[in-house]
Amino acid sequence: MRAIVNEESGKLVMRNVPTPSPGPGEVRIRTAACAICATDLAMIAGWERTGFPSIPGHEWSGRVDAVGREVSEDLLGRLCVGENVLADGGEVGFEHPGGYAEFFVTLADRLHLLPADFPAVTAALIEPLAVGVRGLRRLGDDRLVPPVLVLGDGPIGLIMLLLLTQRETSRPVTLVGGRRARLELAREFGAAHVFDYRRMGHSLSQSLLHRAGAKFPTVVEASGAVSAARAAFDSAAKGGRILILGDYGTGRADFRWTDLLQREIELVGSNASAGAWPDAVRLALGGGLPLGRLVSHVLPAERFADGVRMLRAGQEDVVKVVLTWTSRS
Repeated sequence: MRAIVNEESGKLVMRNVPTPSPGPGEVRIRTAACAICATDLAMIAGWERTGFPSIPGHEWSGRVDAVGREVSEDLLGRLCVGENVLADGGEVGFEHPGGYAEFFVTLADRLHLLPADFPAVTAALIEPLAVGVRGLRRLGDDRLVPPVLVLGDGPIGLIMLLLLTQRETSRPVTLVGGRRARLELAREFGAAHVFDYRRMGHSLSQSLLHRAGAKFPTVVEASGAVSAARAAFDSAAKGGRILILGDYGTGRADFRWTDLLQREIELVGSNASAGAWPDAVRLALGGGLPLGRLVSHVLPAERFADGVRMLRAGQEDVVKVVLTWTSRS
């Protein structure tokens, strides 16, 4: 099979590698679509979690191509997505080969089946949707106090915006980002206010306070920028709640612990998507979320280098890049 292999730091190469076979309780997935995530870029650059060679791809959709022992053959040919954490604690697309390949193996009991006509490209975004669903659950949907501030116009920030606005009990949301196409999507998705941080002066929190007239009872930090995390803390109202969704690498907090105490701020972290998949799939299938609008570029897998380059360069028109695999007989 063909696979996009991360051979060394910063080096992705299309290779022919052995096609995996499913073991007991496993299925082989023929990849239909796989999105490129910012986390993939960190993995490709090299980190402690995975070594080389490796095959990324955790935002995937595909069809069941083969089943191992103890797995029903009724799954064959079914379009699906799946939770990536496997029995050994490793994840598909990280410790285990993922959707940057024509085929990969996962556990049958992690699958979530989709209608045959559901768009495979859109299905690849159910994984980040599940991240957003879990984040909202961790924050406490029934405890959200409006207005809400979302920092970050990447896919996770925009998904959080969708989850907050596309419902009967929608809440006014202000989103701050820095790319034209993403900010336009935020307006389309129902943000009450959209700001470009590049035009807001040196102090983001002070500029937000000036424009909004007050601090925010609920803040979602989804950018992964340390400066934005600090702005999230400074922009939270007394008694406010801050959801941390970004990945900050080796960045560290620099706020005063006494401020946390005196302002009675709640910091809530949320990592990945455990337990959120059934609700995420239900939301994706329900038609109420324009999830497919997040996909700005669809490229054949052979053009993976172009997709990675777009994301690394921070092109203004890039929101989400999805690679598609075409079947070969």
